[in-house]
Amino acid sequence: MRKVLPVVIILIVAFGVYYFFAKNKDGEAIVAAKEGPLKATKHSLEFNSSVDTMMSAYFSLHDAFVEADTIRVKQTCNTLAGATEKVNIDELKKDTSGIYPSALEQLNQVKESIKSICVQKDLATMRKDFQWLSESLYPLLKTIHYEGKKLYWQNCPMAFGDNQEASWISNTEEIANPYLGKKHPEFKATMLHCGEVKDSIMAQ
Repeated sequence: MRKVLPVVIILIVAFGVYYFFAKNKDGEAIVAAKEGPLKATKHSLEFNSSVDTMMSAYFSLHDAFVEADTIRVKQTCNTLAGATEKVNIDELKKDTSGIYPSALEQLNQVKESIKSICVQKDLATMRKDFQWLSESLYPLLKTIHYEGKKLYWQNCPMAFGDNQEASWISNTEEIANPYLGKKHPEFKATMLHCGEVKDSIMAQ
Protein backbone atom coordinates (compact mmCIF):
# COMPACT_ATOMS: atom_id res chain seq x y z
CA MET A 1 0.00 0.00 0.00
CA ARG A 2 2.86 2.37 0.87
CA LYS A 3 4.47 1.64 -2.52
CA VAL A 4 1.24 2.37 -4.40
CA LEU A 5 0.54 5.68 -2.63
CA PRO A 6 3.50 7.65 -4.09
CA VAL A 7 2.56 6.44 -7.57
CA VAL A 8 -1.02 7.67 -7.10
CA ILE A 9 0.24 11.04 -5.83
CA ILE A 10 2.55 11.40 -8.83
CA LEU A 11 -0.31 10.62 -11.21
CA ILE A 12 -2.57 13.17 -9.51
CA VAL A 13 0.11 15.87 -9.69
CA ALA A 14 0.87 15.06 -13.33
CA PHE A 15 -2.81 15.26 -14.24
CA GLY A 16 -3.12 18.59 -12.41
CA VAL A 17 -0.16 20.06 -14.28
CA TYR A 18 -1.52 18.82 -17.63
CA TYR A 19 -4.99 20.23 -16.89
CA PHE A 20 -3.54 23.61 -15.90
CA PHE A 21 -1.48 24.02 -19.06
CA ALA A 22 -4.17 22.65 -21.36
CA LYS A 23 -6.73 25.02 -19.90
CA ASN A 24 -4.30 27.92 -20.03
CA LYS A 25 -3.49 27.18 -23.68
CA ASP A 26 -7.16 27.11 -24.63
CA GLY A 27 -7.74 30.29 -22.68
CA GLU A 28 -4.96 32.04 -24.55
CA ALA A 29 -6.42 30.90 -27.84
CA ILE A 30 -9.80 32.29 -26.92
CA VAL A 31 -8.31 35.62 -25.87
CA ALA A 32 -6.33 35.82 -29.09
CA ALA A 33 -9.46 35.16 -31.10
CA LYS A 34 -11.34 37.86 -29.25
CA GLU A 35 -8.53 40.34 -29.64
CA GLY A 36 -8.00 39.68 -33.38
CA PRO A 37 -8.46 42.54 -35.85
CA LEU A 38 -11.99 43.27 -36.98
CA LYS A 39 -12.79 44.52 -40.49
CA ALA A 40 -14.03 48.09 -40.14
CA THR A 41 -16.17 49.88 -42.69
CA LYS A 42 -15.68 53.53 -43.46
CA HIS A 43 -19.27 54.19 -44.49
CA SER A 44 -22.61 53.47 -42.86
CA LEU A 45 -24.44 50.25 -43.67
CA GLU A 46 -27.19 52.32 -45.31
CA PHE A 47 -24.71 54.05 -47.60
CA ASN A 48 -23.01 50.80 -48.62
CA SER A 49 -26.37 49.15 -49.20
CA SER A 50 -27.51 51.98 -51.47
CA VAL A 51 -24.30 51.76 -53.50
CA ASP A 52 -24.71 47.97 -53.81
CA THR A 53 -28.29 48.48 -55.05
CA MET A 54 -27.07 51.03 -57.59
CA MET A 55 -24.40 48.65 -58.85
CA SER A 56 -26.88 45.78 -59.08
CA ALA A 57 -29.06 47.94 -61.33
CA TYR A 58 -26.01 48.91 -63.39
CA PHE A 59 -25.17 45.23 -63.96
CA SER A 60 -28.76 44.58 -65.05
CA LEU A 61 -28.41 47.43 -67.54
CA HIS A 62 -25.14 45.93 -68.75
CA ASP A 63 -26.88 42.59 -69.32
CA ALA A 64 -29.67 44.29 -71.27
CA PHE A 65 -27.07 45.79 -73.61
CA VAL A 66 -25.43 42.39 -74.03
CA GLU A 67 -28.81 41.04 -75.15
CA ALA A 68 -29.43 44.15 -77.32
CA ASP A 69 -32.87 44.39 -75.70
CA THR A 70 -34.02 48.00 -76.06
CA ILE A 71 -37.15 47.54 -73.95
CA ARG A 72 -35.17 45.96 -71.14
CA VAL A 73 -32.58 48.74 -71.40
CA LYS A 74 -35.35 51.29 -70.80
CA GLN A 75 -36.71 49.37 -67.83
CA THR A 76 -33.38 48.81 -66.13
CA CYS A 77 -32.32 52.38 -66.87
CA ASN A 78 -35.29 53.68 -64.90
CA THR A 79 -34.47 51.29 -62.07
CA LEU A 80 -30.88 52.52 -62.04
CA ALA A 81 -32.03 56.14 -62.02
CA GLY A 82 -34.14 55.48 -58.93
CA ALA A 83 -31.35 53.60 -57.18
CA THR A 84 -28.86 56.37 -57.86
CA GLU A 85 -31.14 58.98 -56.31
CA LYS A 86 -31.10 56.99 -53.07
CA VAL A 87 -27.33 57.19 -52.66
CA ASN A 88 -26.87 59.67 -49.82
CA ILE A 89 -23.69 61.28 -51.04
CA ASP A 90 -24.01 63.97 -48.36
CA GLU A 91 -22.79 61.40 -45.85
CA LEU A 92 -19.33 62.00 -47.29
CA LYS A 93 -19.31 65.58 -46.04
CA LYS A 94 -17.96 64.28 -42.74
CA ASP A 95 -15.03 62.57 -44.46
CA THR A 96 -11.85 64.35 -43.39
CA SER A 97 -9.98 63.54 -46.61
CA GLY A 98 -12.18 65.98 -48.55
CA ILE A 99 -13.61 63.57 -51.11
CA TYR A 100 -17.14 65.00 -51.02
CA PRO A 101 -16.84 67.63 -53.82
CA SER A 102 -15.33 65.14 -56.29
CA ALA A 103 -17.82 62.42 -55.35
CA LEU A 104 -20.76 64.80 -55.75
CA GLU A 105 -19.59 65.94 -59.19
CA GLN A 106 -19.04 62.36 -60.34
CA LEU A 107 -22.43 61.24 -59.05
CA ASN A 108 -24.11 64.10 -60.92
CA GLN A 109 -22.33 63.01 -64.10
CA VAL A 110 -23.59 59.48 -63.50
CA LYS A 111 -27.14 60.77 -63.14
CA GLU A 112 -26.89 62.83 -66.35
CA SER A 113 -25.66 59.81 -68.30
CA ILE A 114 -28.52 57.69 -66.98
CA LYS A 115 -31.08 60.33 -67.93
CA SER A 116 -29.69 60.43 -71.45
CA ILE A 117 -29.91 56.64 -71.83
CA CYS A 118 -33.50 56.68 -70.63
CA VAL A 119 -34.67 59.17 -73.29
CA GLN A 120 -32.80 57.70 -76.27
CA LYS A 121 -34.51 55.44 -78.79
CA ASP A 122 -31.55 54.18 -80.79
CA LEU A 123 -29.57 51.30 -79.27
CA ALA A 124 -26.26 52.55 -80.67
CA THR A 125 -26.77 55.95 -79.05
CA MET A 126 -27.77 54.28 -75.79
CA ARG A 127 -24.53 52.32 -75.85
CA LYS A 128 -22.56 55.55 -76.30
CA ASP A 129 -24.28 56.95 -73.22
CA PHE A 130 -23.55 53.70 -71.37
CA GLN A 131 -19.89 54.35 -72.10
CA TRP A 132 -20.10 57.80 -70.50
CA LEU A 133 -22.03 56.33 -67.59
CA SER A 134 -19.29 53.77 -66.99
CA GLU A 135 -16.56 56.41 -67.36
CA SER A 136 -18.25 58.43 -64.59
CA LEU A 137 -19.28 55.58 -62.33
CA TYR A 138 -15.93 53.83 -62.03
CA PRO A 139 -14.00 56.87 -60.77
CA LEU A 140 -16.89 57.55 -58.38
CA LEU A 141 -16.39 54.11 -56.84
CA LYS A 142 -12.68 54.85 -56.54
CA THR A 143 -13.33 58.23 -54.94
CA ILE A 144 -15.72 56.93 -52.28
CA HIS A 145 -13.45 53.95 -51.53
CA TYR A 146 -16.06 51.40 -52.57
CA GLU A 147 -16.55 48.76 -49.87
CA GLY A 148 -18.45 46.08 -51.79
CA LYS A 149 -17.36 42.96 -53.64
CA LYS A 150 -14.49 43.04 -56.10
CA LEU A 151 -15.28 44.73 -59.42
CA TYR A 152 -13.44 44.68 -62.73
CA TRP A 153 -12.78 47.52 -65.16
CA GLN A 154 -12.96 45.96 -68.62
CA ASN A 155 -12.18 47.39 -72.04
CA CYS A 156 -12.89 46.61 -75.68
CA PRO A 157 -10.48 48.22 -78.19
CA MET A 158 -13.06 48.19 -80.99
CA ALA A 159 -16.35 48.77 -79.20
CA PHE A 160 -17.53 51.32 -81.77
CA GLY A 161 -15.36 50.31 -84.69
CA ASP A 162 -11.63 50.20 -85.37
CA ASN A 163 -9.62 52.14 -82.78
CA GLN A 164 -12.78 53.29 -80.96
CA GLU A 165 -12.49 51.72 -77.54
CA ALA A 166 -14.92 51.75 -74.65
CA SER A 167 -14.92 50.41 -71.11
CA TRP A 168 -17.43 49.10 -68.59
CA ILE A 169 -17.64 47.70 -65.06
CA SER A 170 -18.19 44.00 -64.38
CA ASN A 171 -18.69 41.94 -61.24
CA THR A 172 -16.89 39.00 -62.85
CA GLU A 173 -13.61 38.55 -64.70
CA GLU A 174 -15.43 36.93 -67.61
CA ILE A 175 -15.90 39.27 -70.56
CA ALA A 176 -19.46 39.93 -71.75
CA ASN A 177 -19.16 42.90 -74.09
CA PRO A 178 -22.15 45.28 -73.76
CA TYR A 179 -21.16 47.29 -76.86
CA LEU A 180 -20.94 44.40 -79.34
CA GLY A 181 -23.23 41.99 -77.49
CA LYS A 182 -24.92 38.89 -78.84
CA LYS A 183 -26.79 40.45 -81.75
CA HIS A 184 -24.35 42.74 -83.52
CA PRO A 185 -25.52 43.47 -87.11
CA GLU A 186 -22.14 42.46 -88.53
CA PHE A 187 -20.47 40.17 -86.00
CA LYS A 188 -23.57 38.57 -84.45
CA ALA A 189 -22.38 36.95 -81.19
CA THR A 190 -18.80 36.25 -82.30
CA MET A 191 -17.41 39.35 -80.54
CA LEU A 192 -19.29 38.86 -77.27
CA HIS A 193 -16.08 38.06 -75.40
CA CYS A 194 -13.94 40.72 -77.05
CA GLY A 195 -12.11 42.69 -74.37
CA GLU A 196 -9.84 42.40 -71.35
CA VAL A 197 -9.62 43.35 -67.70
CA LYS A 198 -7.71 46.61 -67.28
CA ASP A 199 -8.15 47.28 -63.57
CA SER A 200 -10.05 46.16 -60.49
CA ILE A 201 -11.41 47.67 -57.33
CA MET A 202 -12.32 46.13 -54.00
CA ALA A 203 -12.72 47.04 -50.36
CA GLN A 204 -9.45 47.90 -48.65
